[in-house]
Amino acid sequence: MRILYNIGIFLAHYLLQVIGLFNLKIKSGVIGRKETFEILKRTIALTDKTLWFHCASLGEYEQGLPVFSAIKTLYPKHKVVLSFFSPSGYEIRKNSPIADCVVYLPLDSKSNAKLFLDLVHPELTVFVKYDIWPNLLNALKRRQARAILISALFRKEQIFFKAYGGFMKNALFAFEHIFTQDARSKDLLNAIHYNSVSISGDTRFDRVSSQLQIDNTLNFIAQFKQDNFCLVAGSTWPEDEKLLVNYINNEAPVNVKFIIAPHNIKSNQIHQLKQNLKVNTVLYSEYDMNTISKATVFIIDTIGILTKIYNYADIAYVGGAVGTTGLHNTLEPAVFGIPIIIGNHFEKFPEAKAMLDHKGLFSISNQTQLNQVINQLTQDENVRKTAGAKNALYINKNKGAVNTIKTHLSKKV
Repeated sequence: MRILYNIGIFLAHYLLQVIGLFNLKIKSGVIGRKETFEILKRTIALTDKTLWFHCASLGEYEQGLPVFSAIKTLYPKHKVVLSFFSPSGYEIRKNSPIADCVVYLPLDSKSNAKLFLDLVHPELTVFVKYDIWPNLLNALKRRQARAILISALFRKEQIFFKAYGGFMKNALFAFEHIFTQDARSKDLLNAIHYNSVSISGDTRFDRVSSQLQIDNTLNFIAQFKQDNFCLVAGSTWPEDEKLLVNYINNEAPVNVKFIIAPHNIKSNQIHQLKQNLKVNTVLYSEYDMNTISKATVFIIDTIGILTKIYNYADIAYVGGAVGTTGLHNTLEPAVFGIPIIIGNHFEKFPEAKAMLDHKGLFSISNQTQLNQVINQLTQDENVRKTAGAKNALYINKNKGAVNTIKTHLSKKV
């Protein structure tokens, strides 16, 4: 397994360069990884004390951010190196104020692992949720460097728990402690004799709860909404938008407004979405404060403001689960105490299952079901407010993961 893995990493180095010729996202990662070591050499001195935080992508960064902030209070004089594997995380958070240095994680070869750790020499490493890179982790273990995994979520189908997965399983033992989201993950780790594990819960609950402590005012959204009922559809994909557009064009009441924030904001897809709508529609990139209130649909063709927009929603629709792209963050709207609608492919998202069980979330699989749920929530205030209150309660009950992790780490500072 080890030999096959290292051959795979070697081949991936060249394969990604070829794919990058045709894919801008992959190309960004290829170029960015070539710059990693030079950035580290310029930013981190051998005499610096450092912390290393690693996230696969943007979602894991948001999940880890409250923990990163807490750890910085324990190590105020340490420099922070933040790494991403995915361009979608790096490009959006390359200027993150939490870090002194933000880089792409190099491909997981033995030589890259050695050079990366020589340059970073972290006193503490934090991985978020997954993205287990065995050469890097084993190199950390050989150096007896401290490392933890937070918000971990495991499934029995994963390679760590297979008879042939020894190489990957051993990488988990580089972590001095693993904080899991649930008991099932802890049981799976215990089954492979990894016992330094705690059930801390999901740090995303702390992250979204902090949203209530900041100013979520967006004047242009208030101007658009006025006193009307508003459905906010966040992180939508074309299959989500097809259902929403059909509802808006053919069934939506006149006093309901819609905000759609697509996951992909490429101009051709945004303009196609606008063209498909038969009602007055405005784009964020083109809006006029003097006329925006006349629009029925507001398309958000930018990033970074969706969490604040949810503050204005009476209902939220969260994209990704109608197709197979993966459900987006349902906790972000839930914290504002509103009901949530999603598709029916959410098997890997325990928080969605929990909110469905608590009757704060509604799952649909076709146009008829979507129409019925929206109509019910717009017309029945009691159902709507009860569902929203259950979501807010669910968030509040599951906070506290950050304190659990910080308390553990503070004992060893």
